[in-house]
Amino acid sequence: MLLLHFLCSNYTDMLQQISPYFGYLASLCLIIALLVNNDLKFRWFNTFGNIFFIVYAIVLNAVPVLITNLLLLGINAYYLIKVYRKQENFDMLSFRGDEKMAQKFVQFYQKDIASYFPSFAPALLQDNFNFVVTRDLVIANMFSAKVLPNGDAMVALNYTLQKYRDYKVGTYIFEKEKDFMIANGVKRIVYTEVPNKNHRRFLKVMGFEETLAGDKNYFVKQIAA
Repeated sequence: MLLLHFLCSNYTDMLQQISPYFGYLASLCLIIALLVNNDLKFRWFNTFGNIFFIVYAIVLNAVPVLITNLLLLGINAYYLIKVYRKQENFDMLSFRGDEKMAQKFVQFYQKDIASYFPSFAPALLQDNFNFVVTRDLVIANMFSAKVLPNGDAMVALNYTLQKYRDYKVGTYIFEKEKDFMIANGVKRIVYTEVPNKNHRRFLKVMGFEETLAGDKNYFVKQIAA
């Protein structure tokens, strides 16, 4: 009994010593939640913050903090379920490249586009295979590639708006609508340069393989035999 009491006492003391770190982690999660520009990430960081605050409150017996964060956790869980169950309408629309709306889109997001595709220029849209992806009638992505006679689509642009970077657009393009690409003579999607680490991670999730040709790394996805 004395040994059990000693162990419990030490365990309680240890939890109380580390409890401030749970508070720090919770605060950090809530700060990050305010900085992200994606609704899904916002909810997830809030959820993690609530969980850390709940642990913090249990250890310190802070009942008001516990009740508040249990309620907030329930709210965040509700909205996460709602987001994952939401049925969105995706569509794919071709364009030539000289349309005013396409030029306005590229101009408006020029700075962010440059961080992902520094070599891209609006003139590259001319004579390319171009389309936009809409989510609930809102443009979420613009894609442009030069299709070579061998079926390689050399990507000039595959830009997705920040709020839609949840892999759904990529899955729609490369999996659900790959027949659309095949019908336009595309056999492989090829990136000759991917300077942005976030876009490299996206490509790997989408099933692109990194290959070395000469002294350059290419990212390639086969969509047709």
